[in-house]
Amino acid sequence: MKGYIHSIESCGTVDGPGLRYIVFTQGCLLRCQFCHNPDTWAIGSGKEITVDEIIKDLTSYLPFIQASNGGITVSGGEPLLQLDFLLELFTECKKLGIHTTIDTSGGCYSQEESFQKKLAKVLELTDLILLDLKHINNEKHIKLTGKTNKHILEFARYLSEKNTPVWVRHVLVPGITDNIDDLKQLKDFINELNNVEKIEVLPYHKLGVYKWKALGLRYPLEGVEPPTTEMVQVTNNILLS
Repeated sequence: MKGYIHSIESCGTVDGPGLRYIVFTQGCLLRCQFCHNPDTWAIGSGKEITVDEIIKDLTSYLPFIQASNGGITVSGGEPLLQLDFLLELFTECKKLGIHTTIDTSGGCYSQEESFQKKLAKVLELTDLILLDLKHINNEKHIKLTGKTNKHILEFARYLSEKNTPVWVRHVLVPGITDNIDDLKQLKDFINELNNVEKIEVLPYHKLGVYKWKALGLRYPLEGVEPPTTEMVQVTNNILLS
């Protein structure tokens, strides 16, 4: 089994507990205006890497990863676009006792029968979901990402029903995702879920702007600066209260 992979980071520290071996998959349906990896958008491209190759590389870092209570995180792009690959990868990881995490926007969640069956099998092998909730307001979500959020919120409720542990992540973009009423509505939605272990506010940054330019794309948030410390604190007060 091969996956379409953008890149691999051997010792990440911000995508789940402990040290993480992070696999960035290729392909995404969303077109987030603040995306720092637009080079992961194209579906069916990237390096074709087998599960065996990843496991072989991962095991060389395993003593450090397990000593920190870390594990593997599959990010993107959108990992759920490659459920067959995820299933085989996590099956092999569990044979080695490795903690498994998926970092997802839920942007490809579907009620289609084959997707549901594969997803259920993957979640049986998944210890944690990092769920990126971009915007609670549907119209603003469409403007921000190019897609509705209805199926994404449905995915969040599905994970709650399955009692799959979730860390909710929200990127704080001044003038776009920092509206007080929207944040309160987001908090109300999170309160409906019974599986949220942690909420992380991720301040917007401009580290990926050069990638947009390298790809010949116009960066849509030109002139938008990272949020102030005060703005981050206000958001934390709302979402973490």
